[in-house]
Amino acid sequence: MAEKPTDFGPLVGAIDQGTSSTRFLVFASKTSELLSFHQVEVKQSFPKEGWVEEDPNEILATCYECFERVVENLRNMNIDPANIKAVGIANQRETTVVWDRVTGQPLYPAIIWLDTRTGTTVQNLVAKTPGQNKDHLQPLCGLPLSTYFSAVKLRWILDNCTDVRAAVAENRCCFGTVDSWLMWNFTGGKERGLHVTDVTNASRTMLMNINTLQWDDKLCSFFDIPKSVLPEIRSSAEVYGHMSSGALKGVPISGILGDQQAALVGQTCLKKGMAKNTYGTGCFLLYNTGEEPVLSKNGLLTTVAYKLGKEAPVVYALEGSVAITGAAVRWLRDNLGIIKEAKDIEPLAASVDNCGGVYFVPAFSGLYAPYWQTDARGIICGLTQFSTKAHIARATLEAVCFQTKELLEAMDQDSGIPLVRLQVDGGMTANQLLMQLQADLLNIPVVRPSMPETTALGAAMAAGHAVGVWSLAMEDLTAITTDTYSPSISEDDCSARYSKWKLAVQKSMHWEGGETAATQGGLLASLPPAFYLMATFGMLCLSKVLASSRT
Repeated sequence: MAEKPTDFGPLVGAIDQGTSSTRFLVFASKTSELLSFHQVEVKQSFPKEGWVEEDPNEILATCYECFERVVENLRNMNIDPANIKAVGIANQRETTVVWDRVTGQPLYPAIIWLDTRTGTTVQNLVAKTPGQNKDHLQPLCGLPLSTYFSAVKLRWILDNCTDVRAAVAENRCCFGTVDSWLMWNFTGGKERGLHVTDVTNASRTMLMNINTLQWDDKLCSFFDIPKSVLPEIRSSAEVYGHMSSGALKGVPISGILGDQQAALVGQTCLKKGMAKNTYGTGCFLLYNTGEEPVLSKNGLLTTVAYKLGKEAPVVYALEGSVAITGAAVRWLRDNLGIIKEAKDIEPLAASVDNCGGVYFVPAFSGLYAPYWQTDARGIICGLTQFSTKAHIARATLEAVCFQTKELLEAMDQDSGIPLVRLQVDGGMTANQLLMQLQADLLNIPVVRPSMPETTALGAAMAAGHAVGVWSLAMEDLTAITTDTYSPSISEDDCSARYSKWKLAVQKSMHWEGGETAATQGGLLASLPPAFYLMATFGMLCLSKVLASSRT
């Protein structure tokens, strides 16, 4: 006799389309229980120094593969996939996609959020502002001029790609962040696809007015971007359309949130003054500031946190963004060969009691908040003949923690209310040494949910709320079990290490596009012979460390 299907009630699916992978997860709406998921890695390409690209068609294909596998898993678990009542999207933000609305094909590779090819574009845009002020547009969009944001990437594409310019002239060009690309394809593509985005993703383009939540004429004019290419801005929780094909055909798509805002919702930071930090490819600290935007005076971003329904109020957040955290671990694995798998960094770093005076500033894409220094580059300093690959591994983890500390300090100054604990999520939080180091270097408890998939959970909550199967009332939300890491070092020890970190950060700045060659030559000529001796010694030490990493 056939086994009776398991009844978990209404189910909600969530696509978590991140920088390095795509995942599809299915939750029980009544309990927030994760029932099944599937993950597929997304390939990145680095065609030139500072360039980071992905194939939009591959991103789309990974989504459909994940749908098929999860539906198959549910059936194997005797769970009826027809109980999936809605799907939400959480996506890597700022990543820029342009495509042809007639053919349905991308017009250029997706330029990933941490790509730095637009450095000269940013310089030219800053030069247009009164006083050459990178914060000139902040009152309108909440953001500084930086390589980070989508409008700058789109401006670069328009300046450098004749096919895109032709498509714009012929009204064939669609621009969007990854959510828009997915939504357009999920709802029918070139036949009837919907060209929409939500307020959280729109707030990361530099083209949306942070107060009106609409595309702003002044901003579009500043970047010389036609409104005809832009998607319609919608709330973060409403039925936008339905899946037009594949394993989920007919299911409503009813939630869109940028991945960091999704994590804020998934961590139930739904009250003013609550904050979370997500550790992934980069690191993102969001602080709920309520229904009024707060403009930062300390290098943070003003962003939309969520708008959970057409008639719901908009809620804002202050955000601190770090470009390279998990990506630094990937660099140790792929570029230096110090570790074979990302998980190997924890035992390697734990094999030494401290970093041995080694500090690593992974400014591969410049420095984001609170510095916004596009000319910074990565630096490892403090090396001696005592240094080993274990010290570099531990310094990599400490770099994540120090960067978070800098964000938290800026957040405290802008909000006036110091956090007494930090809620965390993301793939790197599985590293227990990292979590303890973070508690030590912040000198406050770090609280990690036992179910780490809070980004996907937030997208599912928004989607389920829109179709009436998920209550977002605080009293109805399922309590999340957590692990807490408490500080274990003295405040003096913490301060001493932080001071050294700050010194290392200063040494990483103004590395790219600084002095002219003639100036550099004059500087080198004026240096004492001891400088060359120290430089040679440093190179010998680095060679020794790298050699030990291969043994």
